[in-house]
Amino acid sequence: MTVRKRARSRGHFSPLSPPLSGEALEEVCRTGSFRVERIVSSGFSSPPSFWYDQEEDEWVVLLSGEGTLEFEDGSLETLREGDWIFLPARLRHRVAATTKDPPCVWLAVFALPPSR
Repeated sequence: MTVRKRARSRGHFSPLSPPLSGEALEEVCRTGSFRVERIVSSGFSSPPSFWYDQEEDEWVVLLSGEGTLEFEDGSLETLREGDWIFLPARLRHRVAATTKDPPCVWLAVFALPPSR
């Protein structure tokens, strides 16, 4: 027996105006096992003492602009349009810098890591 569920679609992304400074976030999709966010950053950087320390794995692709991530060990990773990175759960990181023109647009997929 085959069970089919209806596909859900909202069409194309709605415009998300870049903030004058900082970030704007839109949750695109959420299920019981993952969520997808679109993030628009305009000249944004995390506060110097702030670190993301997430319980979820994160896969993120840069759709436009340029963004630099900093890791707790001091290393930097700059992403340009089309670049992606996988950030395992608990990898402490922060946003070091993002472009203002064009704004930095990220698409991030979050999911709990598999049970070990």
